[in-house]
Amino acid sequence: MATVARRAGVGVATLYRHFPTRDALVRGAYAQQMETCARALTEALAAPDPWQGFQQLVETVCALQREERGFPAAFVAAFPETASEHAPSRQRAERDFTTLVRRAQTSGALRADFHPSDLAVVLLAHCGLVTVLPDDGAASRRLVAYLLQSFRTDPPNKPLPPPTALTLRSLPIAPDGPQGRRPPRA
Repeated sequence: MATVARRAGVGVATLYRHFPTRDALVRGAYAQQMETCARALTEALAAPDPWQGFQQLVETVCALQREERGFPAAFVAAFPETASEHAPSRQRAERDFTTLVRRAQTSGALRADFHPSDLAVVLLAHCGLVTVLPDDGAASRRLVAYLLQSFRTDPPNKPLPPPTALTLRSLPIAPDGPQGRRPPRA
């Protein structure tokens, strides 16, 4: 908290008056992104075409990850499983997303075997990409497009975003594992 106060140019006491806990600070720092997520989910549910709503939601959340790489961890920290005051918001978001998934499946556009928990897998995969390649929006958009096409029951042959300049030789991971550490032996 002292570091945040110093960087913000305010005293620690001032910071604590506005944000009495670290959780409150995280929620405050990412309030706009959380509002964007909530609005995106509401808009997705209101979309006349459930697939378009689903697609827009995934693209919006992944764009937030790309812009604010710390957002997923902050989001989870701000709405922990054990925090009873956040349980209704979490449950509503999960219920609304499940409703969106079911609508898109019923419309015939989303694969019947897509499960709402698959969104967590998408976000983890995308988070890994944007963490390793923070400035490569092209790779992010291309991955999201690939994933969305794979979720369709009948994927349209819509062109993907242009490829990135990344090659296997240019991967920012050392041969011995991330940051040059050897992976643990089994």
